Amino acid sequence: MKLLILTQAVRKNDPVLGFFHRWLEELAGRFEKVTVIALGAGEHDLPENVKVLSLGKEHGASKLEYLWKFYTYLWRERREYDAVFVHMNQEYVLLAGCLWRLMGKRVYLWRNHAKGSLATRLAVALAHKVFYTSPSSYTARFRKAVRMPAGIDTDFFKPDPAAVRKPHSILFLGRISSVKRVLEFVEWFNALGGDYTATVAGEALPKDKEYEALVRSKASPRITFIGAVTQDEALRLYQTHETYVNKTPAGSFDKTIVEAAACGMKLMVDNPDAENVNPAEHSLKLLGERLARELSS
Repeated sequence: MKLLILTQAVRKNDPVLGFFHRWLEELAGRFEKVTVIALGAGEHDLPENVKVLSLGKEHGASKLEYLWKFYTYLWRERREYDAVFVHMNQEYVLLAGCLWRLMGKRVYLWRNHAKGSLATRLAVALAHKVFYTSPSSYTARFRKAVRMPAGIDTDFFKPDPAAVRKPHSILFLGRISSVKRVLEFVEWFNALGGDYTATVAGEALPKDKEYEALVRSKASPRITFIGAVTQDEALRLYQTHETYVNKTPAGSFDKTIVEAAACGMKLMVDNPDAENVNPAEHSLKLLGERLARELSS
């Protein structure tokens, strides 16, 4: 079976989406051919049966150029895929769902977010199945919805016996935005006494720069902001800090929670769906098996 994947970025060292490179490696071993259309692409090292096509974000392409390339790729590669897997961006299903159905392609959408809209409902209607990881996700309500593992590479994210965890160290790893409740984390940490220290790893999108400034203005001197980190850098943070704190509420299911647990960290999370997370139940291998089965059915 040949698969078309739509995603935001294919960049091995992307601080936010670098994990998807490992997903592609896993899926490449389960499908005859994988064609990927990404909004932007950068450094990648993928198996020979994976073809990456970029819409040109890395070159500053306009929205009109995105659309032209998008439909050009869909039509040009039409004999190179049997099914379509749209990762996170429902817009692709809205733009091409009817076309794919007319072409006889099965359409699958991955969307895991607490909020939805009429556009989300329409995208779900156009898809044959929709995948989610949190039972509180907006898409969990639909009959065609299928719950999936988070897809963590537990061969990569694991404890390091040689690493030394700093006593009373706390890690917050995630995008600096109100949805991640970083300000609430800062206020919670500021109330801690003693010799606790914290590391905040992540950066703000341009639209969240004012929020970031507010967060930093409220932060204790015991909090260190280090910006965005790669997967390798995140691994080292998980292995050298004691406690991982995540303030994201139910509806989403931050993969960082599972990554931290897989590395042996103590967890303090506000999402009830992730309180007793078992990394083995969210492994990348298990996700690959489940996706291959669902996408082939």
